[in-house]
Amino acid sequence: MGVETLDPAQRIEAVRADLPPSLRKVADFVLESPESVEECSATELARRAGTSQAAVTRFCQTIGLDGYQGLVRWMAREQGRKDGGGSVWGSAEIGPEIAPDDDLDRVAAVVAAADVRSLQDTARRLDLEAVERAAQAVARAHRVDVYGVGGSAAMAAETDSRLFGIGVPVRNWTEVHAASTSAALLTPADVAIAISFSGATREVVEPTELAARRGATTIAVTGDPTSALAQIADVVLTVAPGGTTYREGPFAARHAQLLVVDCLYVRVAQLTFARASAARALTDHIPAQHAVRPARRRAR
Repeated sequence: MGVETLDPAQRIEAVRADLPPSLRKVADFVLESPESVEECSATELARRAGTSQAAVTRFCQTIGLDGYQGLVRWMAREQGRKDGGGSVWGSAEIGPEIAPDDDLDRVAAVVAAADVRSLQDTARRLDLEAVERAAQAVARAHRVDVYGVGGSAAMAAETDSRLFGIGVPVRNWTEVHAASTSAALLTPADVAIAISFSGATREVVEPTELAARRGATTIAVTGDPTSALAQIADVVLTVAPGGTTYREGPFAARHAQLLVVDCLYVRVAQLTFARASAARALTDHIPAQHAVRPARRRAR
């Protein structure tokens, strides 16, 4: 999937946290004033953003464009889509900003709106053919590794839990030495699923690269389709962040990542219906057996 097929706001938010300060100024200005891109020259945009023209050029190249004119063309196309009814920058009624003195009603509304946008954007741009290829590989795999560290470790655990519950031979690895050891033992009959919003986390990239060298099918779940992780992977599943104040980058992508993981999980369950159904039949009773009934209150 090329960079120009993505929404500008979502693409910029995906890389913003990893940008150096001079490029981050450009990103913030474009996010806050997208209409200015068509109005300004690169020199004027740099002046308004408080940085240099060279930083503007490097910013455009960092997000996969050939220069400032590439950014202008990209933004113009997306503005045309917005005028046709599809919003690029999210709801005009509820933006992503949360002020220190905002009440909880405002906080809840902003967070909910951002998450809804993230889910909708992820679902809209999700490559269903890629999901199918990933599901087919997992369904027939002899063994599945899942790699994720830091914030992505929680999503790796969720992936493990879902697939394990339908009989997939899966294990998640959140420590790089253990992950690399497991990756070194993979074969072409196996699958490695790597989860990293930035796609640049060494502890995820390294075992994935090793798994690829071993011939395993590699699947990346990332917010950056041009990242080092995406370049390694056989299949790339891209998520859109739902950023707000205090919730940027990986924190903003949790629900979108879970949407992608759930689509993969459900498709694997469909493809392995007999095995998945048998596994669920053998385990569905376990939560009920461990439920504790509330104590009855004594009559006064």
